[in-house]
Amino acid sequence: MTTQNPGLFIAFEGGDGAGKSTQAATLAAALDSRGFKVLRTREPGGTPIGEKLRSLVLDHGHGHIDARTEALIFAASRAAHAEQVILPALERGEIVLTDRYIDSSVAYQGAGRELGTAAVRQLNEWATSGLRPDLTVLLDVDPAVGRLRRTAGDAAEDRMESEADEFHAKIRTAFLDLAADRPELYLVLPAHLPVAELAGLILARVDALILSRQVARQASREGAAT
Repeated sequence: MTTQNPGLFIAFEGGDGAGKSTQAATLAAALDSRGFKVLRTREPGGTPIGEKLRSLVLDHGHGHIDARTEALIFAASRAAHAEQVILPALERGEIVLTDRYIDSSVAYQGAGRELGTAAVRQLNEWATSGLRPDLTVLLDVDPAVGRLRRTAGDAAEDRMESEADEFHAKIRTAFLDLAADRPELYLVLPAHLPVAELAGLILARVDALILSRQVARQASREGAAT
């Protein structure tokens, strides 16, 4: 289910190096300038326990982490994030922007680690009590391009980023398949477009979503008054 509360929940998804953080920050600034209360967060992380779990799965040096353990760590972090951060903000009527959500686990652990997309989705649906975004912005990036972006300058890749391009190719396909299954809930954009152009397309879609929610609520109020 998508959110059924006063707030709006938007997730940014895509392969490593797609530019999710940049676009989330740009959208947050645009919405804030219009007077909206915006909460920007990320996964894994977003809570004190989530940040500790983030270091376990992304930092090098923690030894071998098998695929099931990895999936469970991500789900545990997400459970805390949804319960402690996302839901309270939505109930306050805020716009929540998260850098990654359930689709990342479905793509990375379900497809990339070959645990099965249905099994990983079911695990994360349970972890979040079925909380889904109202809109997912998918920035589609070629794995080779993503790697060039990630390693620009002195940047070092984390444990997931350093996987082979074949792994990242599976993830890209999985993300696109997810969007194709529910196109009304996704905005798919090529990550190679100029930053400003991407930001304009995202803001236009979010504006339309905000307007549709306002119209629906007005109609509901009018219906209740008759």
